[in-house]
Amino acid sequence: MIIRRRRALRGALAATAATIALTATAGTASASGDPAGADRARARAVAEAERQNERQAGDGRRAGALAAEDAPVETPTFAMMGVHKQTTEGYLYFPNGEGGFGPSDHLAVSYDFLADVIHVDNDKDGRGDGTWFLNKEGALDYHWFTEDHQQRSKRVGTGWNTYRTVLSPGSVGGAPEADLLGVDKTGVLWSYLAYPDGSLTARTRVGGGWDQYDQVEGQGDLTGDGKTDIVARDKTGVLWLYKGTGDYQAPFEGRTKIGGGWNTYDRLLSVGDLDSDGRTDLIARKPNGDLFRYSGSGSAQAVFQNPVKIGYGFQIYNLL
Repeated sequence: MIIRRRRALRGALAATAATIALTATAGTASASGDPAGADRARARAVAEAERQNERQAGDGRRAGALAAEDAPVETPTFAMMGVHKQTTEGYLYFPNGEGGFGPSDHLAVSYDFLADVIHVDNDKDGRGDGTWFLNKEGALDYHWFTEDHQQRSKRVGTGWNTYRTVLSPGSVGGAPEADLLGVDKTGVLWSYLAYPDGSLTARTRVGGGWDQYDQVEGQGDLTGDGKTDIVARDKTGVLWLYKGTGDYQAPFEGRTKIGGGWNTYDRLLSVGDLDSDGRTDLIARKPNGDLFRYSGSGSAQAVFQNPVKIGYGFQIYNLL
C-alpha cells in the first residue's frame, strides 16, 4: 500500500502537469474542468511514472505507526516536494523513517504553475490518501483514494489565488476529514470544512490580523490534547502557537509565544511526524539551504525540542 500510494502521488503530480499543459494549449474545457484529451494524457503520465519508479518498490517504510495497520494514527507523515528554482522541475522527498528524508525522486516535468501541494490523511493510517493541488492561477484540484483503493481526481474550484497562504493542519471541526484554512490578501483567516472527495463547504470567517504573519504552518496536534494546532511566524521572527479548540467556527484559542529568532529561517513547513515518535514536527530551512527538524514535544509548555540538522543544499528549491 505504501508503494502504491507513492506511485499514485507521482502519477497525480505528472497528471496535473499534463493537464495544465493541455489547458494552456487547448483553450476549451469540458464540464469536469479537464481539457479535451486530458484523461488520456493523465493515464499515460501515471503509467510512465509507475514504470520509472518500479525500482523503488522496497524503499522507505516507516516504523512504528505504519506497522500498526489497524490502529488509528493521529500524526501522519507526508512527502515534501521541491520545485527547482531554475529548471522548475519537481523533486519528491519521502521520509526515511529515521527523522529525515531519503534521496530525491526527480519528476522531469515543469511545475512552475504549482503554488502548493497539500496532503491529507483522512483514513488515519499514517500516510497520505488525498492531495489538493493549488495552481498559481487559482484552480484547486483534489486527488484521493476511494475505499477500494482506486484513485480519483476532481476540480474543486477556482479563485483560490485570493489567498496568500493555504494549508490543511488536519481536522479543525472534529470530523474525520482534514479541512482547509486560507489567509486572504487582506489578512483574514478563513476555514473550509472538507468532504471525503475534497469538496468544501462555504467558508467561515475565523478572524483578521493574520497579515502580521509571513508563514503559517501546522499538521496535527502539537500540544497533546488531541486537537489540531498551528504555528505562525510574525515579521519580527517570533513564532506563535495557536491551540486548536475542535470548534470550526472558532478553531483556535488565543496565541501563545513559542520563542524568537525564527527569522533565521526562510522557510517553515510541516510534513507531520518525521521522526516516527508519534508527535508532529516542524521543518525549517536556512537561506544557505541547511534543513532542520524541530521534533514535537507533545506539550504546550515547550512545543519543540532542539533542532537537528537533516540535510543541506535545499536552497535550490521552492519547498512545498
